[in-house]
Formats: sequence, structure tokens, C-alpha cells
Amino acid sequence: QVQLVESGGGLVQPGGSLRLSCTASGAIIVINVMGWYRRTPGEQRDLVATIDRSGNTNYQASVRGRFTISRDLPKKTVYLEMKSLKPEDTGIYYCAFQYRTWLTDDWVDSWGQGTQVTVSS
Repeated sequence: QVQLVESGGGLVQPGGSLRLSCTASGAIIVINVMGWYRRTPGEQRDLVATIDRSGNTNYQASVRGRFTISRDLPKKTVYLEMKSLKPEDTGIYYCAFQYRTWLTDDWVDSWGQGTQVTVSS
């Protein structure tokens, strides 16, 4: 069974930086897309950034230029470098992978448990 484990959240002052990591364990044979989503207070979970297996990236407009998504495929890890953080970036950040294993013919989606990011002075 594939599990995703996030790390790197915490409390940071406005203008500060954080780096989130998410590593998958389990028998993944190919990863199609890796991404980060966040749930802000009172809102639904929204896309922050994705990166596909070709390395193409996609960002939510509000984070473009401040956040950078990257990956290490052999390590089955995706990162989110967040700079110039704002209070409105506060929320629970979730990683998500779309992948296949030896047991699946179709793409499977899995989510991490979430990590809290709080931007406050």
C-alpha cells in the first residue's frame, strides 16, 4: 500500500520561507503527476502547484513567482519551496501523487495526511 508522508510545515512570519517535502512509500512503478494542495480556513482544498513526469509545472496564480515545486523521482519525493509567505498562505498543505503500481492498470490517486502552515507575526 502506498503512503505519502509530508514534512516541513510550521509557523513562520510574513515574508519568511518554508520548504515542504512529501515522500511516498510503497511499490510505485511510475508517477504521472505530483502536486500540492491547500485547505485554507473556511475554504475547500485548492490546487497550489503540480509537476508532471515531463517536468512541466503548473501554479495557482496567487503563488506564482513565490512558490517552486520540484521533485526527485528516484526518491519518490516532491518539494514545495515557499518564499515571501503571506498570512493568506496559511492553511493545511496536502501532497498528492497520481501513479501506477504493479497491481494497477489505471492511474491511482493518493493523498498525504496534511501539514499545517501558519503565516503570522
